[in-house]
Order: sequence, then structure tokens, then C-alpha cells
Amino acid sequence: MSSTVLTRRVLATGLVLLTATAALTGCASAPVRYEGTGTVIGDGPVEANPVEEESSGLSEDDYDEFLDDIDGGISSADQYWTDHWSDFFPGEYTSPSVAGDNGLYDGYDPSTDPGCGGYDLGPENAFYCIPEDFVAWDLSLMVNGFADGDTWVYLVIAHEWGHAIQARIDPTLVADQTELQADCFAGASMFGSAADGKLTFDDGDLAEITTALSRLADATEWTSSGDHGDPFQRIGAFDIGRQGGPTACFAGA
Repeated sequence: MSSTVLTRRVLATGLVLLTATAALTGCASAPVRYEGTGTVIGDGPVEANPVEEESSGLSEDDYDEFLDDIDGGISSADQYWTDHWSDFFPGEYTSPSVAGDNGLYDGYDPSTDPGCGGYDLGPENAFYCIPEDFVAWDLSLMVNGFADGDTWVYLVIAHEWGHAIQARIDPTLVADQTELQADCFAGASMFGSAADGKLTFDDGDLAEITTALSRLADATEWTSSGDHGDPFQRIGAFDIGRQGGPTACFAGA
């Protein structure tokens, strides 16, 4: 069983990016299903060259399933905030852009790297780019998690969308522990989508989420303390959003 850990760093340009160490493995079944309609994201795609199927290491059928989950994660996250923004915030919701067609780039192929604030993102990253307002995720990072269940794909996308939400709300509502708040927003949007009938969770999906959050926590040699929180903090933050919705994630809530 492989292990992947994310950590966050803020560069001087204001770039927020998540880095990870991951190993490619095979693919797995896809228990989470998005049942909504497609959503047009942002003002248009961020320029990035297409990622080839061959670079994923997946079979054609598995790669198609993987792309379906990527698209489902994007659509469900964006549709939730589109539908419910006015329940929690004033003004109108605007979607972040998604790099390329589906946010995927191959960090081992610089020609596909969308870059952010003049920096290349490289392999094993998932990020929300503050200055250019878009989200993207490295192919190997996503395939590695997909190997153990597609809830990983939905979780990473919902987490990055959480950072985009932080950039859109009153700064007084943004928690000091921004990574844990993004986990909380992820729990709110994923299970809010399920309540709306847009996502279907099958047996074992909660266990997959718990495992994924544990792998993405700080308690490894690749991360520094205080970054994303330890496994208990990350699982707890996600669960707060799952049970209480976005308002439970606000600073001081």
C-alpha cells in the first residue's frame, strides 16, 4: 500500500501550492458517482497542454473511469457552491478556473505544467493558484490516490475548491489554520452534494476518506508540523464540515 503526504507552502508571489510525495500504483473501483449536470467553470480554461493517457499508467478503460471521476469531482464541488453560496454569503459566487480541460497536468512533462505566478509546479502537487485564480492537480498524485479508491480524487478537488472559497469570503471568516478549514469546506461540499442527490457514497467510502486524510497529514518526514494538521485534526475538521456545513467552518465557529 502506497503513502502520499501533502504539505503547503506560500511563496512570495502569493502562490499557494500543495506538494506531495507519491508512488504510482494500479487503479481501483469507483464507488463515488457524480449524478449532476456539467458546469462551466470560471471564465475559461487555464492554458495547459493535454495529458496523455499513456503517462497515467492506467488501461484505457481505467483512464476513462479516472477522468469521469475527475470531472465529477470538479462538477460536484462547483455545483454545490453555485447552488448554496447565497445560503451563507452575500454577493454572487464566481467559479475558479480549472487548468486545461480537467485540471490535470503531468509534473514530469514541463510542457503540460500550467505554472502559477511565474513558477512551475512540478510533479506530485495539487494546488489553488491565488494570483491567477485556478485549480490544478498533478496526474501522478491523483492516480496514486485513485489506486485505493476514487474518494481520494473527490477529496483533493474539494479541498482545493475550499481554498478558492477562502479567497472569496470575508477575511474575518477565514481561519488561521487555513488547511484545516479547507478540509472542513471539503466535508461540507462533498456531503452537501450527497444531500442534494448529486453524489452517491457507497459502503467503504467513509473509510477511504479517513485513510486519505491520514495520509495527507503532517506526521511524516515529508511535512512540517502545523501545515495541514495531524490525522486526527484533519479527520476532525472534515467531519465538522460534514455534519455542520460551511458555517461550522468559519473562524470562531
